[in-house]
Amino acid sequence: MTSSTIAITRSASPLPDDQRETILDNPGFGKYFTDHMVQIKWTVDRGWHEAELVPYGPITMDPATNSIHYGQSIFEGLKAYRRVDGSIATFRPLENARRFQRSAARLAMPGLPEELFIEAIETLVTVDQEWVPDDIEKSLYLRPFMFSTEVGLGVRPANEYLFLLIASPAGAYFPGGVKPVDVWLSKEYVRAAPGGTGEAKCAGNYAASLLAQAQAIANQCDQVVWLDAIERYWIEEMGGMNLYFVHGSGDSARITTPPLTGSLLPGVTRESLLQVAQDLGYAVGQERINVDQWREGNASGDITEVFACGTAAVITPVGKVKSTDATWEVGAGQSGPVTLQLRDELLQIQHGSRPDPHGWMHQIVAPTA
Repeated sequence: MTSSTIAITRSASPLPDDQRETILDNPGFGKYFTDHMVQIKWTVDRGWHEAELVPYGPITMDPATNSIHYGQSIFEGLKAYRRVDGSIATFRPLENARRFQRSAARLAMPGLPEELFIEAIETLVTVDQEWVPDDIEKSLYLRPFMFSTEVGLGVRPANEYLFLLIASPAGAYFPGGVKPVDVWLSKEYVRAAPGGTGEAKCAGNYAASLLAQAQAIANQCDQVVWLDAIERYWIEEMGGMNLYFVHGSGDSARITTPPLTGSLLPGVTRESLLQVAQDLGYAVGQERINVDQWREGNASGDITEVFACGTAAVITPVGKVKSTDATWEVGAGQSGPVTLQLRDELLQIQHGSRPDPHGWMHQIVAPTA
């Protein structure tokens, strides 16, 4: 299936308007879901087929389904925004489609064609457009995912897969909103190693992170920061987000992020912020940074701000760093001006209050008259 019209079966009992509006007032993150979902099947003999939008609901799985046992499961995350002109658009969905294909290839799964990925998003957002909040701090989070559905316990790539797309209205990812978070440097555990699945957005990466995240919480931290697998010394990323460092201040500030090494997730927000920062006149770079350089940079004032970025959290300032042998503050524990400027610029582009010079926004619903 290289081109398709997705069959639409609307829910006979969508959530009443008043209940939906109550949810949109305070959606949290990942707690509530829209009335519909998209599903597409793949089999070795038919390829992609039976693309349809159906009412949101449970799925039935055999206990011997391959993905339960061997983890062939990948996902993506992107958002739909209600813009100031009343239109609804997504942010760089083609980049998510391409990363979804790369993740599939790494886990020996079939690649979903880019145009089918985009069509699924357009279909669900169009039908469930009333679920897109009208607030610059809110959006409709889209979760495309795929897993193997073949029944059997043989250890090999499966011959059957299911793609699903669900949507959830989203507010702040962290309960504190834009307040700086405390982070824990994990020296005991690693997220990914060279040659592993670090570049893939697969379920197993997140399962492997949960123990270190629990360790972070036990040390009164919000998130874990991952170090490289070999020396346990070089900064890689934070939880499910990429990290940025601000050197200096004002117009002369320089903004850097660790380079993609094969074990870091190539974030769409990460890539976009390199361009946004450059557009705003900042010097940018992709540079390795180790634990000592981070600590000493904060102590000397060379590193003035640190923030994490990703689709779900957008941009989140880092206020304090903890590890087994050191604790230090970043920028007196406050949100820095460069961090907040970058966050505001990106949100304004996504919501249509600022120009979109790079054509990142993909319109789905036309502006209101």
